[in-house]
Amino acid sequence: MILTTTNSIEGFTTKEYKGIVSGETIIGANFIKDFKANLTDFFGGRSTAYEKVLIEAKQTALQELEKNAKQLGANAVIGIHIDYETLGAKGSMIMVSISGTAVII
Repeated sequence: MILTTTNSIEGFTTKEYKGIVSGETIIGANFIKDFKANLTDFFGGRSTAYEKVLIEAKQTALQELEKNAKQLGANAVIGIHIDYETLGAKGSMIMVSISGTAVII
């Protein structure tokens, strides 16, 4: 399945629009990751612990999006938009929401 942020796929014609599909995931960052991130905030640098959590959350949401597109009979999703939000009392939960248009090419 082709997944793209563009509204068309070069070399292909969109034959049928199947509808809007989405995939969401909410993942928690645990105490150790929060502690390491606070150290990174203080000393500077990248927070690889949070980066790994974001990558995992994005991959999970993309898999959900693809599953939902397949259920509609699509073989591609175009116009994908990815949104990140923090949730929870201290922002320790990360939500990734992905949406796009399921199509047959």
